[in-house]
Amino acid sequence: MDREKHVDESWKDAVSGEKEILAGGDHDHKEGDGCGCGHSHEHAEGEEPSDSMEINFINYISSLAFQALIFLGELPNPLDDSKMEKNLPQAKFLIDTLIMIREKTKGNLTPEEDNLISATVYELQTKFVDLLKKENS
Repeated sequence: MDREKHVDESWKDAVSGEKEILAGGDHDHKEGDGCGCGHSHEHAEGEEPSDSMEINFINYISSLAFQALIFLGELPNPLDDSKMEKNLPQAKFLIDTLIMIREKTKGNLTPEEDNLISATVYELQTKFVDLLKKENS
């Protein structure tokens, strides 16, 4: 049975937005663009946007993915921007956590949430295996 696999890489935009926010920058986006930046994009007239991130499933999964990328050595530690670190046991823990969340929430997610968590797990697992191969060769 041939099935075409669709990989949703929207989490990369979310991570990029989070990285810019942590760096104190801002990025261009509009309401409903799914950038994952944490802004609600919906403000009452005259109301200033909040600096705190909106608490939702997509932001939670994105934050776990962001942490895993730091531990895989793909992104600098936000506490010390110049330092790239690898902590494969911690990265594996976060990937396993995402897998558990995916299994426990199966059937209860929107298509966007399901695509995000599946693509995120796939991408992180691929990066993890590639790193293990490099270290063992």
